[in-house]
Amino acid sequence: MSSSIGVVVFPGTNCEHDVVRALTLLGAKAELVWHGDSELGDRAAIVLPGGFAHGDYLRPGAIARFSNIMSSVVKLANAGRPVLGICNGFQVLTEVGLLPGALQKNSGLRFICSTTKLSVVSSRSFSTSTVEVGQVISLPINHFEGNYTCDAATHRALVENDQIVLRYVENPNGSVDSIAAICNEAGNVVGMMPHPERAVEELLGGTDGRSIFEGLIAAAGL
Repeated sequence: MSSSIGVVVFPGTNCEHDVVRALTLLGAKAELVWHGDSELGDRAAIVLPGGFAHGDYLRPGAIARFSNIMSSVVKLANAGRPVLGICNGFQVLTEVGLLPGALQKNSGLRFICSTTKLSVVSSRSFSTSTVEVGQVISLPINHFEGNYTCDAATHRALVENDQIVLRYVENPNGSVDSIAAICNEAGNVVGMMPHPERAVEELLGGTDGRSIFEGLIAAAGL
């Protein structure tokens, strides 16, 4: 039986320990995985955390997608195991083709660091499986290139297939349709710009991020 959740570390990743702490607080075993490794080993799920992988050169996630570990991440995702990409991790998931669309610079070309309200659009993916559709949660955001974009056909498919997970209540970055998080058609791969790992303790950002990780842990069978 798979025993832990792997948290991938790229050069420039800076939220990996926050994710490990969040998962540990909720009772799961979490371990760091180096991007240069070729195998994931005994992992029940994977998290691609936030940061600036490879300094965001070229564009965020463009170099990270070629890391050795990503071939194994893709295989894990295609096998139906849960994969969560947070902020920079979301960008990596779009670059590697596990999620549609792309993330571009925020409207107004401003870096945003704040707490924002999000509406739960779907409970089909693991990330919101424990909350009600329509519920409003508050999570921190911290990004410069979090403006989700896609063509009209892709957006239509996201809506029709119930792949939009979270929307901003008040759009902070220009994302199409106020999209803050999406999943793949199977619901096992989720990308989100907000940082749930920064909202698992009452004294440090609230606890609304707990549900995201509780859903991940349940889907991982841990």
